[in-house]
Amino acid sequence: MLPSAFSSRLRTIRAVRADELDNGREDPAAHPLPEDDVIRALTGFSTRNPWKVIALWAVLGIFLSVLGQALIFRVTQTQSGDFLPARYDSAAALEIAEDHFGVKPDANAVTVLVARADGKPLTDADHLRVGALAGQLGSRHVSMPDPEEGEELPDFLTQDYSQTPKVSPAMTAPGGGFELLSVQLTGNATDPRLHDLYRAFRDHAKDVFAEAGMRTGFTGGLADLVDTAEAEKTTQLIVGLLMTGLIVLINVLVFRSALAAFVPLFAVVVIGGAAAGVVVGAAMLTGITLDTSTPSMIGVVLIGIGVDYFLFLLFRFREELRARPDAPARTVSAEVSARVGTAITSAALTIVAAFATLGVATFGQFRVLGPAIAVSVLVMLLASLTVMPALLAVAGRKMFWPSRSLRREPRPGTAARLGGLVARRPLTLVLASVALLGALAAGLAGLRMDFGQSAGSHDTPAATTSAEISRALPAGVSDPATVYVTARDGGALTAEAVGTLPAALAEVEGVGQVGGVTLNEEADAVRIDLYLTVDSQSQQARDLVAGPLRETVAAHTPPGLQAHVGGTAAIFADISTAVGHDLRIVFPVAAVLIALILLVLLRSLVAPVILMVAVGLGFAATLGASALFFQHLLDKPGVNFVLPLVLFLFVVALGTDYNILISDRIREEMERPGPARAAVARAVRHTAPAIATAGVVLAASFGSLAVNSAPSTQQIGFATGLGIMLSAFVLSIVLVPALAALLGRSTWWPVRPGRAPGRRRSELPADARPYGDRVSVD
Repeated sequence: MLPSAFSSRLRTIRAVRADELDNGREDPAAHPLPEDDVIRALTGFSTRNPWKVIALWAVLGIFLSVLGQALIFRVTQTQSGDFLPARYDSAAALEIAEDHFGVKPDANAVTVLVARADGKPLTDADHLRVGALAGQLGSRHVSMPDPEEGEELPDFLTQDYSQTPKVSPAMTAPGGGFELLSVQLTGNATDPRLHDLYRAFRDHAKDVFAEAGMRTGFTGGLADLVDTAEAEKTTQLIVGLLMTGLIVLINVLVFRSALAAFVPLFAVVVIGGAAAGVVVGAAMLTGITLDTSTPSMIGVVLIGIGVDYFLFLLFRFREELRARPDAPARTVSAEVSARVGTAITSAALTIVAAFATLGVATFGQFRVLGPAIAVSVLVMLLASLTVMPALLAVAGRKMFWPSRSLRREPRPGTAARLGGLVARRPLTLVLASVALLGALAAGLAGLRMDFGQSAGSHDTPAATTSAEISRALPAGVSDPATVYVTARDGGALTAEAVGTLPAALAEVEGVGQVGGVTLNEEADAVRIDLYLTVDSQSQQARDLVAGPLRETVAAHTPPGLQAHVGGTAAIFADISTAVGHDLRIVFPVAAVLIALILLVLLRSLVAPVILMVAVGLGFAATLGASALFFQHLLDKPGVNFVLPLVLFLFVVALGTDYNILISDRIREEMERPGPARAAVARAVRHTAPAIATAGVVLAASFGSLAVNSAPSTQQIGFATGLGIMLSAFVLSIVLVPALAALLGRSTWWPVRPGRAPGRRRSELPADARPYGDRVSVD
């Protein structure tokens, strides 16, 4: 039951609207329904008090950006195994490693190769010297290097990784060509401050062994990350500058204005920083751990959708200023922000709903990514309804200076011709669009998932060292699989209690060497290291661990004991299972939730079906094209395992942005008298430039990831950029309008626009119709 005051006001509003419509005195948008009141209240307050709103967002944005950047590494972690539920075998192994063998969750292994500088085999004396020097390195405390000038931060915002590393002998190559040392450094592997600590240790170790006439090489996860980051530093800087330049250039070409080019980008960067700070703060308060890819994903998403939303406002703002040259810019800003704000809110809530469904995933990396992006999008939505209208109110017509486009109605261009074509040949365009999308979707045949996690293809010192090791030792020597054995009753064990298990493991094809049986200090757990003959991150390693290795462990574990297989290969074998399970749950849940939201927002039964079918075709076409390109053309093992989920969420959710924008304008135009196809043509003419510009900007934002050296990031960047382009230029500009032209006002059944009695908008003077007739398309 609605409160009486609210019900009374709703009846009054509807009675006034009905009376005014019947008498042809008022536009149906002049009195919004209560569900639009919040949007109008926010945009209205912002345009009346623009400087206060801008100042508040500037202070919050800068503060939260600094706070988020400083604290991000305290709420992220790099161990993928920690995101697996405890019921998975590798997660149980990881728990034993932490509880019984002192392995820290943020431990980073570095493998150090030590060889004679003259290339001769190591002698017994050399081995003794290596052992002594390793002992010195393992007893020396490594302190954090002093920060460079200008990088000092308060102590509570910085993480001190100073520590004494664990250094121990690992293995000697056949023939004594080199000896390997295992080094453990603890900390967040993505934190630049830990990178500095690693460099300090690496440089000192090089000097120590060089004085003894020996050369060194460093490889392993942390060494790979640091070397790759150094190799990509220049590339990432150039790509970032090019992406920024492209966004500015597109806006300059479209609006012929410096302010319209720079203001959106600057505002979105500040808002994005605020959103990231909110996510980091929420994670710290709730104790949630984020994946290291979450911050960069948030940044890409927010820059893309933020610029999109600003462009939607700018295009409509310019259109209204042209139509009403004598109207105050602040008044126009309020009206435009309220009207476009409804479409933006609908689009943003769809994205939020899509990503929120990841909360039901079992794989923790997905489960935290979805809500984090959902919160970020909500922050961007709030900014879209406040700071963006405020900026329009302050800048007014100067937003488009020095362009003179406001003084005249532009001549019909490509968008008008396209709108006319859609109105004349809708069936042809529908068939052509479906044929194109269907051809791309054919790539789904034989689709394979790739769980490889290689850092990239740079010829780095770490990669060179790894190659040298693999030529003499099993490929998995620097990243072994590990079997952990404990008693079911938690009692004591001996090394002999594992029986024939080590010998049985040595017989498994693909196991190059079995390490010794190691008993922990409490004598209640045993560890057996397995050095595989294949790369631990390869598909062969995952198949080996998930199949023969675990089968052998199950068959040869003595009664009363329990054994679990851990390590990189085991973790990703289990992640493969978890992801497959999550895809079967998240896809239908997200699809149903998005459909329900569209049903409520569009107030139609037919329109949501059109949009869902369109984005479904777009998703299938994008994933199929990605498989054709990477799996068949480039002969990769398959598409990255997270790609289907990322594409589903981004292409379906973000692509729906454009569909909602064009659909909202089509319905608005159909509210006016005249043929439905003419309304579709007008909608395409006015909306296609905004969608095309926004699509290029968003595709460029995601496409910048394609130059990353990591294969998984390359695929996400390429595929998402392609999906956004298909969504903008095929689905939203062609397919959806063509279907609307075919169905006419039945698109909005059961509430068909333009059918209410007494609607005589065409009889009103133009200055009394905020969204009245501007263009007639025959």
